[in-house]
Amino acid sequence: MNTRVDKSSKPWYREPWPWFLMAGPFIVVIAALTTAWIAWSTSDGLVTEDYYKEGLAVAETLSRSKRAEELGIGVGLRLSQDQVRVRLAGTLDEKPPTLRLTLSHPTRAGFDRNAELSVQGGTYVGRLDLPAAGHWLLLVEDQARTWRVMGSVMLPAANEVTIGATGFAIGS
Repeated sequence: MNTRVDKSSKPWYREPWPWFLMAGPFIVVIAALTTAWIAWSTSDGLVTEDYYKEGLAVAETLSRSKRAEELGIGVGLRLSQDQVRVRLAGTLDEKPPTLRLTLSHPTRAGFDRNAELSVQGGTYVGRLDLPAAGHWLLLVEDQARTWRVMGSVMLPAANEVTIGATGFAIGS
């Protein structure tokens, strides 16, 4: 009987192929754990914690927009690097002494900008640090928050941006 042991064969853990075949599943497990850690540790910026309360506020928000529509309020904005000028048109009994302007990014709340605008020579003027170029949402409302006008703008905007009433002309 010939019971010869081949001394040249190595144990399995010294061969490259088992390690190569195990590397794929090992990489997938590490990637899954990394993805789970990222999901757990980062914030969902677009998800509100108080979604029910936010949903109830929608009716109030819509009524403020409808009020601006009824009054025929139109807004013309000129945005420069550090200043904003707003013309207000509509059938308001009395123009408000101040306006609130909110410039917000559609997906990144941390980039939002707010400005208080006061009357100077028939237009509303205020200081506003313009954010980066791109698509931005505009919200103009009176201080008492009885009406609001919304629109969007692509920055940088060289010309006057008009939002609100459809009959609002640039020259008016």
